[in-house]
Amino acid sequence: MRHYFVLFIFGILLIASSCRTDFDTVASSGDLKFSKDTVYLDTVFKNIGSSTYNLKVYNRGKDDINIPIIQLKNGLNSKYRMTVDGMNGNNGKIFNNITLLAKDSLYIFIETTADITDANPVDFLYTDEIQFDSGSNLQKVALVTLIQDAVFLYPKQNPDGSKEKIQIDGKDADGFFLDENDDTNGNELLFTNDKPYVIYGYAGVPENKTVTFEAGSRVHFHDNSGLFVSNKASLQINGNVSTTKNLENEVIFEGDRLEPEYSDVPGQWNSIIFADGSTNHFINHLTLKNAKIGLDIRNQDASTFQIKNTQIYDCSNYGILAQNAKINGENIVINYAGLAALSCVYGGDYKFTHCTFNNTWSGGLQFAVNLSNKLDGATPEANPLTQATFNNCIIYGSNTNEFNLDKNATTTFVFQLNNCLLKFGSTSNPDYQFGTDTAHYNAIILNENPKFFNLNLNKLNIDNTSAAFAKGNQAYIIPLDIIGSARTSPPDLGAYQNKDFPKQP
Repeated sequence: MRHYFVLFIFGILLIASSCRTDFDTVASSGDLKFSKDTVYLDTVFKNIGSSTYNLKVYNRGKDDINIPIIQLKNGLNSKYRMTVDGMNGNNGKIFNNITLLAKDSLYIFIETTADITDANPVDFLYTDEIQFDSGSNLQKVALVTLIQDAVFLYPKQNPDGSKEKIQIDGKDADGFFLDENDDTNGNELLFTNDKPYVIYGYAGVPENKTVTFEAGSRVHFHDNSGLFVSNKASLQINGNVSTTKNLENEVIFEGDRLEPEYSDVPGQWNSIIFADGSTNHFINHLTLKNAKIGLDIRNQDASTFQIKNTQIYDCSNYGILAQNAKINGENIVINYAGLAALSCVYGGDYKFTHCTFNNTWSGGLQFAVNLSNKLDGATPEANPLTQATFNNCIIYGSNTNEFNLDKNATTTFVFQLNNCLLKFGSTSNPDYQFGTDTAHYNAIILNENPKFFNLNLNKLNIDNTSAAFAKGNQAYIIPLDIIGSARTSPPDLGAYQNKDFPKQP
C-alpha cells in the first residue's frame, strides 16, 4: 500500500510542476530569428480585408527569454493587426512581456484592412513594421501591402434598413440595377479600363439597356455575386488582342481575392446570367475565372450570341451552361469544371469552331461537352436541338468519356463533329460510333493525347508533337487563333495555333 501511496504523491507533484507558469526567464538580447525579414500581404482592394499571413519567431538560445514588447511601429493607428501565439494583445497592435522558451518558436498571424488614402500616393504601398523589444535590442520585420483603388458597385440600403433586391428566377436576390446616371459613378452601364470594378450582389442590366465592357476593363465579383442581364437587355464585351503578358486589352472577370493562392480556386463568385428573352450579346477577348457557372444562358431570343476568343477557367459547376440558346463560338477555351466545361441543354442551336473544351476535374462524373434536348421539370420536358456542330475542335479530359449525349427521342436531336480530337472509351451504343457513323462524325481523332502545355496553369497551347497538330479542315478555318496569330494550312485543332506554344510557364 505504501508503494502505491508514494506513486500517488509523485504523480501529484508531476502534474503540479507541469502546470507552472512562473518560468524563470532572462531578458531578450536581440538575438531572435525570423522565418522572413519582410511579410508581403499581396494586393488587396481598399477596405477589403486581406488573407492571414504568418511569421515564425525563433529562440535559438539555451535560455527561456522574455520579450518586453512586440508592437506595430504605427501602434494603435496601424492598419495591420496581429495575434501572437493566439493572443490579441492591445487591439492586435501591442503585446507586452511575451515568453519564448529555449529552442522554441512562436507564431504571429498578420492581416490588414486599409484604404487607398493610407497608401503611399506614388506606388500605392501601405507599409509598417513589427518591432521586437527596443533600444539596442530592437529587431524589425517589415510589412508591405499594395492597395488597389477600385469602383465599388453594391446594393443600396432601403429606408427600412433592408438591402436592395432584384428578382432572379422569381426569387429575391441581393442586387441592384446599373444606372447610366448614377450620382457617384456616372454611367454604370459602361465599364472602362480606368479602374477595376468590384461588385457585391448581382449587378442587373435593365430591360432595353446594354452593358458595355471596354478593352482592358477588370471586374471582380465578391462571394455570391454576379451579373444579371434582363429580358430584352444586352451585353457587349469589346476586348482585343493583347501584346504583353499583362493582357492589357483583355476583359477579365474574376473573384475579388487577389492573393496568388486564390488564383485557381473554383466557385468564388456566382455567374453571368442571361435571362429569358435577353438579346444581341457579343463577347470578344474575355477571360473569366473562378465562378460557379461562367456563362449561364437561358432561352435567349432569336438573335445569335457571338462568343469569340474567350477563356473560361476553374468553374465549380459549368464553364458555359446554355439552355435553349443560339450560340456561334470561335476560339473558345474552357478548362476545369465540376460538371461540364460546356453543357447545352433543352435544345437550341449551336456552332463551335476551333474551340478547346477540356475537363480534368477529379472525383466525379464530369464531361468536357454535354448535349441534351431535355430538361427535368420543364414543360414540355423536351425541346428541339436543331444544331450542335463542332468543327476543328478538341474535346478532352481526365475521364474515360468526355463527350455525352442525353437524348429525348420524342423531339429533334441534330449534332455533328467534323475534324475533332475526341476522348471516348469503347462502346456498342449506336450514338457513339465514331468510325462508321458519318452522318454525325467525320475525321475524328479518337483518344490521342493533345499534349497541352500545362493544364494546371490553364495553358492549353499545343506544339507540333500534339495529335491535334495540322489535323484541321481548311474549310472551317478561323484565320486568326485566340491570341491573334495566323493559322497555317492545314490548321491545328483547337483554339491555339502550335507556333504560339510558350517555351516557359
